[in-house]
Amino acid sequence: MTALRPRPHRRRTSGSTPAGRRLLLTTAALTLAAGTVQAAALPAAHAATTTTEVSSWSAQTITGIGASGAWWTNDLVNFSASAQQQVADLLFSPSGIQLSTYRYNIGGGGAGVIAANYDRAPQSLMTGVGTYDWNRDPGGTAFLRAASAAGVPKIIGFANSAPSQFTTNGRNCGGSLTSGQEQAYATYLADVVAHFRSVGVNISTLSPMNEPDDSFSACTQEGMSVGTGQRATIVNTLASTLSARGLSSVAISADELSQVGQVLGEWPSWVPSASGNVGTLAHHTYDYPTDAALTDLQSMGRRFGKATWASEICCQTSANGGFGQQYDPTIAGGLGLSGIIYRDFAVAGDSEFHWWTALSKVLGCDPASSAGCATSVNTTGWNDGLIYYDPNYAGNGNQNLYPSKRFYVLGQYSRFVRPGAVRFPVTGAPGGVQVLATSASGRWTLVVTNTNTSAQTFGVHFNALNQISAASAYRTSATENIASVGLPPVSGATATLSLPARSVTTYVFTQNGGPAVRTGASPLVGTQSGRCVDVPGAATANGTRIELYDCNGGSNQAITYTAASELRVLGKCLDAYNQGTANGTAIDLYDCNGGINQKWTLAANGEIRGVQSGRCLDATGQGTANGTLLELYDCNGGANQAWRRPN
Repeated sequence: MTALRPRPHRRRTSGSTPAGRRLLLTTAALTLAAGTVQAAALPAAHAATTTTEVSSWSAQTITGIGASGAWWTNDLVNFSASAQQQVADLLFSPSGIQLSTYRYNIGGGGAGVIAANYDRAPQSLMTGVGTYDWNRDPGGTAFLRAASAAGVPKIIGFANSAPSQFTTNGRNCGGSLTSGQEQAYATYLADVVAHFRSVGVNISTLSPMNEPDDSFSACTQEGMSVGTGQRATIVNTLASTLSARGLSSVAISADELSQVGQVLGEWPSWVPSASGNVGTLAHHTYDYPTDAALTDLQSMGRRFGKATWASEICCQTSANGGFGQQYDPTIAGGLGLSGIIYRDFAVAGDSEFHWWTALSKVLGCDPASSAGCATSVNTTGWNDGLIYYDPNYAGNGNQNLYPSKRFYVLGQYSRFVRPGAVRFPVTGAPGGVQVLATSASGRWTLVVTNTNTSAQTFGVHFNALNQISAASAYRTSATENIASVGLPPVSGATATLSLPARSVTTYVFTQNGGPAVRTGASPLVGTQSGRCVDVPGAATANGTRIELYDCNGGSNQAITYTAASELRVLGKCLDAYNQGTANGTAIDLYDCNGGINQKWTLAANGEIRGVQSGRCLDATGQGTANGTLLELYDCNGGANQAWRRPN
């Protein structure tokens, strides 16, 4: 959990749970079955004058959407078997939100964590160095097995702290991993993975440090600090240990820093030394970064050749969108979450998104005695969960579950954007509307968020080779929870979407024959000029300057964006001349050599940024005439820095 977050106010609970308790899913948890709720009539909407374009250049492959099993499992182990199964169904099944990633918290043992925070002190499976009791942590392991049994595609084991035997202060908070104990810690993690594999539970990824920028010295939870000088050692030692144990298929994710600002400063100091062993670079976003910072993060991932994950976030307020104390189960809280997911995928280019904790008891009110508690906003609770439960369950027997709108909004993504879906940038959406477009197995999926207080109607044009047809549509709004709604009209490769105010709608379209997307090379057109990026005279000599010219279909205008983040034409790469990074650096043609000055990122607004420089591909002097040269320049949102691939 983030170091920025103070300990939420909560009640202590005591006593045992009464027998014979009833489990009731509250009326807020409407059925998720397809077709059971129809959309209300839409209010008058703006005219469909906007056509939004789905690019035909692919971006990243999305590999998972999930949440963590941290902390709440210590309480849920005391719930009835039927209650536990209902939680598993809500999180993992197609009738729930069908998470494709689940984060299992490998407990350190909780040594030193204050007693009131018992739920943040998961038992360690290790009883002594090299010895284990696999019956420990019954709540955590129960939901780990439930995720596995439900077929969740990816299970991640993450640790807030190493066992106390390996820390500098003999506790699971306030200390660090002792230098020289990296091998012992790696052996412990490999033992955990090997055991669960032996019983049919596949932990496919390990994250050996969580927010290593903080030791959590207040001991309100487990945590340990890991300096930048030790992080590569941990990753490399863990990789070699897994390989020696026949577990080389287990990927390593690191380092889960709290803030993107820290990432930009600290990853360069350790990632190069562990580049061959770290599988993915994971980050948290508790500084609520700007789009510019998220774009820089994408560039850094491309620089190291690694996919990035947004592996933890929570606790934003619906008042200002930043970190703060509030409980908001309404659509306002849901829209905030949708915006975070959209930006992590579309701006940062992350391959996975993980919400912090799947369940929470910090409602800030008493749901057993107040009928409006679970559905009303207050400033005493926290927006840290998707589903809530009564903090006094042990005393009053209340095992009701209280899903928030965040639960349903996350489901608008997790149920439909499945592992292997490829994201395609989208430009031209109306103000206040966010469109995430993915394609997989001949089907398009759009997750569309309308944050406006008025309805919106607009067209979305796909880069399809053949016509598309609408297959299904689901919506979460103030009155709907992943409800089946009417299909949008489609003409050719354009769908007309009508969105009610303050809603999240997922549309699924099928491709009527042929591949779902264009592949191969195509022109790159300047939005301001309407002219194409061009290699003059189809020259292939290194150093040939790149310019704008009338689009003519020539091979010298046929550009491919590669998996290596290159822009290729005529078998060569668009290159920042002489690895220049300053304003005015020329863009030329050069042999592709893997240089960082030949890597580019595609932004959601049509910008193309140099990975090395962070500056934008720019038509010099806002020129629009044939022969206008291209250069690097500070990204400023100008039309001469916006590019599109024609459909």
